[in-house]
Amino acid sequence: MFTGIITDIGQVTEIAQKGDLVARIACAYDPAGIEIGASIACDGICLTVTDRGPREGGAWFEVDISAETVSRTSLASKPWQTGSRMNLERALKVGDELGGHIVSGHVDGVAEVVALAEEGDSTRVTFRAPESLARFVASKGSVALNGTSLTVNEVEGCAFGVNFIPHTKTHTTWGGIRAGDAVNLEIDTLARYVARLQDWG
Repeated sequence: MFTGIITDIGQVTEIAQKGDLVARIACAYDPAGIEIGASIACDGICLTVTDRGPREGGAWFEVDISAETVSRTSLASKPWQTGSRMNLERALKVGDELGGHIVSGHVDGVAEVVALAEEGDSTRVTFRAPESLARFVASKGSVALNGTSLTVNEVEGCAFGVNFIPHTKTHTTWGGIRAGDAVNLEIDTLARYVARLQDWG
């Protein structure tokens, strides 16, 4: 379980196809605090640490990425390569502050960046959600995009807008987003269950 509050930006240092895809990711976390079997959300994808070790300035950890995960995430259209950067979040611990919203790390689909507009120091980004998921996105509701907990400004059909403040752009990978980029979308768990109850009604 995660909160969507990004705690580091990771960078792929090695990637190889060994049955599953195996990625080694450099981070600034304390290597002593990363355990084998721990969950780390990488651009919103909950992945299990299979190996880890120290490096100058932080640590590295390895994850296995199944073909199923690749097919259901932005990795299908934009595979990680050496040098690829991604948003990282460690799993939530009992007693941690819940600063964003409840995020599972299970990607529901892939959204597309369709437009960007500068508004003062912030950037307003318009996304297009898959039609099957658009009904779960609500104005002033929450979504997780590339693992980041964000508030939806407005919704029009399958399109929805999000505002990125300077802090978010600096402390995540959102400062480098471009039109046409594919991003991992996880809908709000509450929205999912409300819709399910309405279907039963």
